[in-house]
Amino acid sequence: MNPMGISTMKPCCKILISCCSKTSSFFGFSIPKSQNPSSVLRSYRKLHSCSDHNHHQQIVGIKRLIFQKPISNSSWGGQSRVFSNCCNVNKFRGFSVITNVASDIRHNSTSTSSSVEGHVNEKGFERIYIHGGIILNKPLVEDVEVKDKQVIIEEAEEKQNPSLDNSSVQNTENIKNFRKRDLSEIEKEAWGLLRESVVEYCNSPVGTVAANNPNDKVPLNYDQVFIRDFVPSALAFLLKGDGEIVRNFLLHTLQLQSWEKTVDCYSPGQGLMPASFKVRTVPLDGNAGTTEEVLDPDFGESAIGRVAPVDSGLWWIILLRAYGKITGDYSLQERVDIQTGIKLILNLCLTDGFDMFPTLLVTDGSCMIDRRMGIHGHPLEIQALFYSALRSSREMLTVDEGSKNLVRAVNNRLSALSFHIREYYWVDMKKINEIYRYKTEEYSTDAINKFNIYPDQIPCWLVDWIPDRGGYLIGNLQPAHMDFRFFTLGNLWSIISSLGTPRQNQGILNLMEDKWEDLIGHMPIKICYPALEYDEWRIITGSDPKNTPWSYHNGGSWPTLMWQFTLACIKMGRPGLAEKAVALAEKRISEDKWPEYYDTRTGKFIGKQSRLYQTWTIAGYLTSKMLLENPEMASLLTWNEDLELLETCICALTNTSRKKCSRRAAKSQILV
Repeated sequence: MNPMGISTMKPCCKILISCCSKTSSFFGFSIPKSQNPSSVLRSYRKLHSCSDHNHHQQIVGIKRLIFQKPISNSSWGGQSRVFSNCCNVNKFRGFSVITNVASDIRHNSTSTSSSVEGHVNEKGFERIYIHGGIILNKPLVEDVEVKDKQVIIEEAEEKQNPSLDNSSVQNTENIKNFRKRDLSEIEKEAWGLLRESVVEYCNSPVGTVAANNPNDKVPLNYDQVFIRDFVPSALAFLLKGDGEIVRNFLLHTLQLQSWEKTVDCYSPGQGLMPASFKVRTVPLDGNAGTTEEVLDPDFGESAIGRVAPVDSGLWWIILLRAYGKITGDYSLQERVDIQTGIKLILNLCLTDGFDMFPTLLVTDGSCMIDRRMGIHGHPLEIQALFYSALRSSREMLTVDEGSKNLVRAVNNRLSALSFHIREYYWVDMKKINEIYRYKTEEYSTDAINKFNIYPDQIPCWLVDWIPDRGGYLIGNLQPAHMDFRFFTLGNLWSIISSLGTPRQNQGILNLMEDKWEDLIGHMPIKICYPALEYDEWRIITGSDPKNTPWSYHNGGSWPTLMWQFTLACIKMGRPGLAEKAVALAEKRISEDKWPEYYDTRTGKFIGKQSRLYQTWTIAGYLTSKMLLENPEMASLLTWNEDLELLETCICALTNTSRKKCSRRAAKSQILV
């Protein structure tokens, strides 16, 4: 039984979504009534794709079968797998399809090729379709006459789409203003490079490669589309008025969710999003001389350290919200498959376990810092993204009988998480002085030192570094361990999402301004401070030659962090800090060929192994420039303080006398 009340789709194996085929018996196989669909589909495990055929396209007939059975009780084994499939005939751009998106077909095809979304309104049920023996998740193609009628209906609905709120009108005007202004030479160069980095699948843009250096002979995985890397690219396109690539990206990555990739015969949890994917062209089976495009995702089985990406699903949800906010098109969020994808991610993150804390417990290398850096446990970056994803999901989830328990769980987790981070992760001069005088070995529920932190953990560098004005959220908290390093992304995103209190948020920017030379230096912005050195570097990183002191993740400077710094500054009414950082970057970033990161304590040198023409460096700069030009747009990407969350506490819902609310014993900063 599913305690969260989430209806999860568990189709067996890979689900093929096909747009076209030759008139043959290639799919001419029927499923015997006595045979389980799982065993049948396992016979058809093959990658599929956009294919090049030198034949006329014809619509393949589809037999529709509705399983009258709640999805949550499905007995099919395996994890869900959906691919988009389309064909190109004589270079004819006709069947560029994203699953279930009739509007995308309309924009990306000619009058001879259109499709219809098999919209599902049945509560608690899922439509499954049989395509010549292959199970399909909702039809892409039914009857030509039906498709044409549906397109006409949708075009009429677009003219008075109720999902477009009044703010979308202002958004459109703001976006138009971006286009009117004459771009500087560096901006023109950046836009040209960003467009060159676009990856197409089935003749439609689906993302941007991580780096696009034509002189790089060994691209490793930098020629792939990363979910976290694409976010600043997506925002740049959205702010420029181009939402197609973002919509395509969201839908195609959704189809890659919970694939059957394994490491040593072990599969990750359902709902996991890949770290990246690559569009590959492979020969089409049984058709000499023809090829097909396939999406090949990486869930960590090919990554450094073989770590699954925890942050990918969180970024996906955050980007989905941003797409709706900026375009005013909320219909994407309301789709059944999108709603299911959100629920699967939440179910994965909210699953009960052994942990006693509301923070997510993760391994090293599970986020932007994807190599061993001693951030295993409860790193701030993941918690800030988790909080943002929960708040985004709460806005987008359709509340009904199947999701009300999930919404309740999200609210409870948000309340507990915000209290936990604000109370226990925050340090300033006053808090450090308290830790310095901590008593240890306290066993009662009224203990001040709840995590048994020993005062000797306070590092020498912190005593002299912490300013009298301001503070920050520490990098990690575990029993008997506080990681006092300053991690920029986690602190900036805590401001953006209002995970910190207003006073704390201002304090973080105060610290960054006071420690400008340490955190900004010659090139914004340090990923963390200070770097691990000497024996500490050898022990914690495993003597990682790429994460040497003041390089890469170990104290390197990453220009892509500018867009998040810009968002945080605008939200707190201090855009001048962001303008100063962007102006500093403009002096060198183009001349240095848009590096991935910079080395040394002040960011003077291009990173020793830094890739050039790094896409999220380019996109981060462009996004920062556009946000500074129109600060009103920044409000669409941030969250305000939620006072209702501060009043919610799950302890009040329990009747047992054994539970005692820790908030009453704590000197809470939650209302500050």
